[in-house]
Amino acid sequence: MSAIGVGVDLVEVSRARAMLADKGAHVFDRLLTPAEAQYCRSRPDPAEHVAVRLAAKEAVYKALQGSDAARGIGWRDIEVTRAPDGRPDVELTGLAANRARELRVKRVLLSLSHTHEAAIAIAVLSTD
Repeated sequence: MSAIGVGVDLVEVSRARAMLADKGAHVFDRLLTPAEAQYCRSRPDPAEHVAVRLAAKEAVYKALQGSDAARGIGWRDIEVTRAPDGRPDVELTGLAANRARELRVKRVLLSLSHTHEAAIAIAVLSTD
């Protein structure tokens, strides 16, 4: 595997919970795609799932950086999905997809984990 970018991010679930309490639906509309919002809302504790998605988006964003070329990538340009086997996956659109094409990214490998207190994500960009 040829890794050309790595990103990691950690989000405290309490921060996501506070954002949801303060901003409510605005968080879902601004930061998450409709599919992500629907998934998070369907979970017993939406804040944990919002937190891990924000961590994933930030990790992918960091992996795509390396220059000012990543500027302007929106939160909704990076969507956390699930592969058929249940693994986390990523769908890139807009400026995120453009940047990935520039870097000749073939795959974005994503690892997610969360507890009631913290969510972490690691993203690796591969040209293989």
